[in-house]
Amino acid sequence: MRVKVIQGDITEVEADVIVNAANSYLQHGGGVALAISRKGGPTIQRESDEYVRKHGPIPTGGVAVTSAGKLRARYVIHAVGPKFGMEGDEKLEEAVRNSILKAVELGARSVALPAISTGIYGYPYSRCAQITAKVLRELWHLDLEVILCLYSQEAFTTFREVLERELNRMSY
Repeated sequence: MRVKVIQGDITEVEADVIVNAANSYLQHGGGVALAISRKGGPTIQRESDEYVRKHGPIPTGGVAVTSAGKLRARYVIHAVGPKFGMEGDEKLEEAVRNSILKAVELGARSVALPAISTGIYGYPYSRCAQITAKVLRELWHLDLEVILCLYSQEAFTTFREVLERELNRMSY
C-alpha cells in the first residue's frame, strides 16, 4: 500500500475510484456528495436512486457502487459513515474498510477517500484520522494507492499529523 495525503477537491483527483461520504438513501444534496454529483453529472444520482430502489437503503458502514459519470475516475463508491456520538467508531472503521476492499474488488489500483463522517455527521478530524490510520495499518498488505483527499486546510493538517505519527511509510 502507498498512502498520500493531499489537500484539494476530490472530484479533481486522478484515481480509479473515488469515495463519496454518502447518506443511506444516496441522496447527494450536500458536502462531498453534492460536489461529486454536480461534477459527475446526473448519471450518478440516477444510478444511486436505482441502487436504493433495488437494494434498499445502505446500512451505516456499508457501501454502494455507481459509475463516475463525467469524472476522471471509473467508479464512485458511496460509503455511509456514522453520525458522531450515535453509532460508534466501529461503523466508521467499517465504512473506510469496506470502501478500500470494494475498490480492490473492482480492480482499482488507486482510490481517493475523503474524511468520511466529518461534515454534517460531526466526527472530529483527529478521531476520523486515527480510525482511518487503524484501517490502513490493517490493510497495509494490499497493492493499492490510497489518496486521502481533504478539502479544508484544517482537515489536511490534522490528517497529515495523525498519519505521520501512526504510519511511518507515507508520501505526499
